[in-house]
Amino acid sequence: MSHEIDLKNYEIRTDLVLESIENSQNKIATTTETFGKIKVTSVVIDEESSKLINKKIGSYITIEFEDVTDSENKNEVEEIFIKELKKLLNHLNIKDSSSVLIVGLGNEKSTPDSLGPKTIDNILVTRHLFLIDKISEGLREVSALNPGVMATTGIETSDLITSVVREVKPSFLIVVDALAASSIARINKSIQITDTGIHPGSGIGNMRKEISKENVGIPVIGIGVPTVVESSIIVYDTINYLFKHISYIKENQNKNKLIFNRTNYLEKIENKNLTDKEKRDILGLIGELSDRDQKNLINEVLNAVNYNFIVTPKEVDFQIDKLSSVLASGINRSLHDENCVK
Repeated sequence: MSHEIDLKNYEIRTDLVLESIENSQNKIATTTETFGKIKVTSVVIDEESSKLINKKIGSYITIEFEDVTDSENKNEVEEIFIKELKKLLNHLNIKDSSSVLIVGLGNEKSTPDSLGPKTIDNILVTRHLFLIDKISEGLREVSALNPGVMATTGIETSDLITSVVREVKPSFLIVVDALAASSIARINKSIQITDTGIHPGSGIGNMRKEISKENVGIPVIGIGVPTVVESSIIVYDTINYLFKHISYIKENQNKNKLIFNRTNYLEKIENKNLTDKEKRDILGLIGELSDRDQKNLINEVLNAVNYNFIVTPKEVDFQIDKLSSVLASGINRSLHDENCVK
């Protein structure tokens, strides 16, 4: 039975604090606002909740959306991203005159890991103008860095950034990186903003030195988008959608309102209205496990045979281009006067 299975050594990895809270059995308060089809969830992790979900103390903002591949949705997401980033800058008491170094983490030769470098390509860099005293009013001093990855440089990324900070002396740091998620639904459909910095590679088990105020010596804002998911999550989500599908048939087969031809109709079904016996009839003992234990069991099995692959959508190249455009434009418009970056 499920209470006899100890799966705590096979926890699903995720970079998103919202998913850590969802996967936890502990109650942590969040605040959610909805703007049309876009949802913004804010949470402050204190010392107690930090121990419960193993996330750093600080503020986290998660923006969830359906799509950024069409111009209307893209513009709406960008406006909300700007609003939330400016809110965090004010929270950290960042002045309009404060200089910033923007870092794009990741490997530009690997599409799902190229979000950071592609964002940097479109950042409005102004530090060189400040050095020669040729600046327009409304522009902030901005420098940018694409440090690459340790596999190609042989240097710890955190050490590179710390060295540049020591030389350039920015007032604060913005770090952009691709993240890992524990839900298919959030892949390329979420932006996380936090004042805790970033721990490169943590979501896929590639532990590198964190980039945070404690290490760098100045405030660090981390901005990330989940672009990959473990294959164990795909298996779990398939089981979850299967239960929803059968639940939908059960509820509607006599009402002449089946909607199988509609896109993503399963994601709109919030509850799996199946009894434990029905779940067991479908999947045996696995059907009786809690959602958390199902995830961890699948994770354990696939890790044991080295088949817990890191997976990304087939259209990721197009999505990364759109997402990096949203982040770069949003960062530019948050840091500089709107009239200077239009």
